[in-house]
Amino acid sequence: MRFRASKSRLAWFFRVVVPLFALLAAVSLAVRLSSSERGREVPLQVTPVPAFHPDRILEPPPSAEWERRFLAQPLPVLLEVESGDTLSTLLTGLGLAANEAHDAAAQLARHVEPRKIRAGSTYAAYFDDAAHLSGFEIGVEDRGKVHLSRESDGWTSTWQPYVRTVERRAIAGTLSSSLEDGLRTAGAPAVLAYEMADVLQWDLDFSRDLRVGDRFYALYEEVFLDGEYSSLGSVLALRYENRGEILEAYRFAEGTSYYDAQGRPLKKMFLRSPLKFSRITSRFSRRRFHPVLKRYRPHYGVDYGAPTGTPARVTASGTVTFVGWNKGGGRTVKVRHPGGYETNYLHLSGYPKGIRPGRSVRQGEVIGYVGSTGLATASHLDYRVKRNGRWINPLSIKSVPAKALSAGEREQFLRLRDQLRAQLAASSVPLNWPSPHRDDLVVESPSSEPLATSSVAAGSR
Repeated sequence: MRFRASKSRLAWFFRVVVPLFALLAAVSLAVRLSSSERGREVPLQVTPVPAFHPDRILEPPPSAEWERRFLAQPLPVLLEVESGDTLSTLLTGLGLAANEAHDAAAQLARHVEPRKIRAGSTYAAYFDDAAHLSGFEIGVEDRGKVHLSRESDGWTSTWQPYVRTVERRAIAGTLSSSLEDGLRTAGAPAVLAYEMADVLQWDLDFSRDLRVGDRFYALYEEVFLDGEYSSLGSVLALRYENRGEILEAYRFAEGTSYYDAQGRPLKKMFLRSPLKFSRITSRFSRRRFHPVLKRYRPHYGVDYGAPTGTPARVTASGTVTFVGWNKGGGRTVKVRHPGGYETNYLHLSGYPKGIRPGRSVRQGEVIGYVGSTGLATASHLDYRVKRNGRWINPLSIKSVPAKALSAGEREQFLRLRDQLRAQLAASSVPLNWPSPHRDDLVVESPSSEPLATSSVAAGSR
């Protein structure tokens, strides 16, 4: 009986007391939340945005005179000369009538040779408010620019020569891949590689002699026109360290004569290679497997792999004895030289105009273009040399240098050499390279003077 009464009270507790307690707790929580939210309410301060007014963005010009001068200057339209264009077609294309274009072109022709206008050159055209041509300007390569303006009585032209500035630069570097990449890393233009190849062409074959780790130093000129870089100037001095051998070259006297450190001329009877840049794909051999004939036979030349059309240079001065098709050699040129030598250039794709039997050619002159004519599997030059009627290995030729300097000239040269050596020694080396040892750079009369800079008006030369 007592158990039933306790059970009845417990049921009443869960049905009445517990829900009532939960309701009171919910009401209390709601009151607290409401009070908390009211405390957090903060009015948002919005700054009003002022209305747009152009005077607040761009101030008016300081004076009417300033506005007049600014608006009076027509803006140029820059265009590019296309293949086949002449002065007259350029002007008629800008809206001039044929007779007016002829008169304007005659004014320009006083300063510009019409046939020397190159495709890709830029020119500027100026137009008035009525969209009529009022001015024309075009540059003349390495000389200056001519401005054509419309006057009341016709067209007038004005010539403005470029201010030509020549600056000297000294660089140094180490070969880690190609010479062009090494020069770029050293801060020099890649085209300097071709100039270096020309200077050292009698002693260094840039196709096969260069090695990773070679060190080079160069002193050269850069030409600026009106303060902007225009072209590479002359190479004044070079030093190249190749497999333990040090090659030095210094420009002396007029022209492009270079001499080694002792004053001996670099120019020799034979160039080291008929191509400036290439690779040797096959060497001189008494027994080589022919890739086309599929049998062993002698290979009396050196093959230089190069793209079709690459210029091939005659390696020594002489007389052309043969130009034409030579059986498996395809298009071939043969040249006779003093001392019983004869050079042969095989598998050519073509020849320059004027190359014919009986013509005299000078060392370094282009006598053909690389190809794959005859029995050839790819584009290359097969270069061969005979001496007294017998084939010899072209890579074995040891050239005799040209005439040396006189005693007086050599004394002058040695003084110049010391100056150039000092400037080469001052060339900077990028920090990611090991500093080259300079103990072997014998500087007998160092100079602390800055590198020379000269300015002349290019049109006055």
